[in-house]
Amino acid sequence: MTAPSLQEIIDGVQTDIPDYLRNLPAGPNPYPGVQAEYTNWRDEQLAWQNTCVLFNQSFHMAELLVEGPDALKLLSYLGFNSFANFTVDRAKQFVPCTPEGYVIGDVILFYLAENTFNLVGRIPALNWVRFHAETGGYDVSTSLDERSAARPDPFNRRHYRYQIQGPNALALMEKVTGAPAPELKFFHMTRVSIAGKEVRALRHGMAGQPGYELFGPWVDGDAVHEALVAAGAEFGLRLVGGRCYSSNALESGWIPSPLPAIYTGESLKAYRQWLPANGYEANASIGGSFVSQRIEDYYLTPWDLGYGGFVKFDHDFIGREALEAMADGPHRKKVTLAIHPSDFQDAVGTQLQRGESAKWFEFPSAVYAMHPYDLVQVNGKPTGISTWIGYSFNERTILALAMVDAEHAVPGAQVSLLWGEPDGGTRKLTVEPHTQVELGATVSPVPYAEVARKVYADGGWRTAAG
Repeated sequence: MTAPSLQEIIDGVQTDIPDYLRNLPAGPNPYPGVQAEYTNWRDEQLAWQNTCVLFNQSFHMAELLVEGPDALKLLSYLGFNSFANFTVDRAKQFVPCTPEGYVIGDVILFYLAENTFNLVGRIPALNWVRFHAETGGYDVSTSLDERSAARPDPFNRRHYRYQIQGPNALALMEKVTGAPAPELKFFHMTRVSIAGKEVRALRHGMAGQPGYELFGPWVDGDAVHEALVAAGAEFGLRLVGGRCYSSNALESGWIPSPLPAIYTGESLKAYRQWLPANGYEANASIGGSFVSQRIEDYYLTPWDLGYGGFVKFDHDFIGREALEAMADGPHRKKVTLAIHPSDFQDAVGTQLQRGESAKWFEFPSAVYAMHPYDLVQVNGKPTGISTWIGYSFNERTILALAMVDAEHAVPGAQVSLLWGEPDGGTRKLTVEPHTQVELGATVSPVPYAEVARKVYADGGWRTAAG
């Protein structure tokens, strides 16, 4: 007897798929293995712009090792960005799409050695690779290392993974390695020695600041971590806790959680039959004020996510024909929305009075579902959606990452974000009875942080250089 699948779940849905996903109990993805706060989240946010921080990414992301003579062939066929100059000791954004051209997921692909690759991030993109590795006739093998929250031995991963970010990151690296900071182009890798351990270092950045991603065998993790903390004391190093971690995307402009566009379409039926009924995709809760009975309205294109410049038609890949048809637009554009302080203050003020109140706003990340979708409007008419929202202590502003119609994507344009869910809210465990409120917002650049926009982003993985 075969195990139940995602397709069986969908076949049993009594209403529509969006309604089912909107009422799933799951809240936002947890960040296990780290403290909620090490000092406090304001201090931790300030550090990534002013001194330096250590992000411990060893627990919350899945990894997929792909090996074999056909590994590059497989990955190239699944990715819409170019693999023409992709070589050992480099990394790249890997964003596969469906045959219809909609995004499945968003991860980082590491080229570790000849015929050896590692994908790191949320599991929808990894599942897509696993499916094609198993069913496509490729000479490859895969090995999944699940995130801590989805495994019986949460503290026994394949790799530790740390990021050192901020203005003092290079000085910290020089001290901890006893050598000049590696001079690497963005998303290039090398090896360094820390605490007597060989460490692989990727030139990277998560908070809109220069830095490195460091990884190596799990057993070396404690020694490397201790050395980084000791060396970082004089440079104002702060450990970033789980409460603060996801809010860094607001300043750097990366949208963390596109809903995998796999719930409909005959071309994906075999994939849904392969996916388990208890997996990520079957529990992918949707939250927010954007409501449609068509799940396709929640699917996102590469252009929605700011990845349009990555799309390269120099190779054959799944979704190529669909993306070629989309390429000339029109496209929504990714922007940052700076919420008007007075509107936000009025919404929060409803928590201090009896009667109806606005949806609770958690600090610093206000995301309350795995996949947030809030409606963005102009004069009461839809113009886009917001998919991440929270507070930046660095900017002293409520920020939201959104994709809006091109005519309203001009910095300084005025829009509004509808905060909260209709009809008092869904049955998600993170949702209390509330009323919707309209929050005015100013369309702003992405990345929002000036240093990220003017220095870090040029030629980086959030621009068209992929």
